[in-house]
Amino acid sequence: MTRSENERGSTVFDGAVQTQVPSAAKWLGASGAIPFIALSFAALSFEGALWERACFAIAAYGAVILSFLGGIHWGLAVAEGEQVAGGGEGFVRLGGSVVPSLIGWGALFLSTSTGLFVLAAAFAGMLLFDWHASQKARAPRWYPKLRWPLTGVVVMSLMVAAVA
Repeated sequence: MTRSENERGSTVFDGAVQTQVPSAAKWLGASGAIPFIALSFAALSFEGALWERACFAIAAYGAVILSFLGGIHWGLAVAEGEQVAGGGEGFVRLGGSVVPSLIGWGALFLSTSTGLFVLAAAFAGMLLFDWHASQKARAPRWYPKLRWPLTGVVVMSLMVAAVA
């Protein structure tokens, strides 16, 4: 991935070299979707205590992955030497990287279905944050191409578990 200087002297992705999703990202991303799919089927298949365990497992995994997605933006901002003094875009960017962890953690304290719906909405919101970052050359151009289908699987899996 090539990088270029911006007016503050920090580096940003120019996206000119690589617009296709790297194979490793595709395979690892797809493997990360497997627990969502499996646990949504488990939620559909079980009742009572097993249903509760399956729903908690998918919610906990969702909270972890949501935190991971936020952490990606923290890492990108740190790698670019993002400035956060005085607020502004840098503060929003780093703040936006922390919020997913807080939402994911908070969703674990809600009722089962409500927590799963909150997580689904948070994943959709994070996709928009990722797309915006890519459009502003703050993330690789290929990143939304990876995130769209994975987010679709995650949101559907969470919603299936919520209504099971």
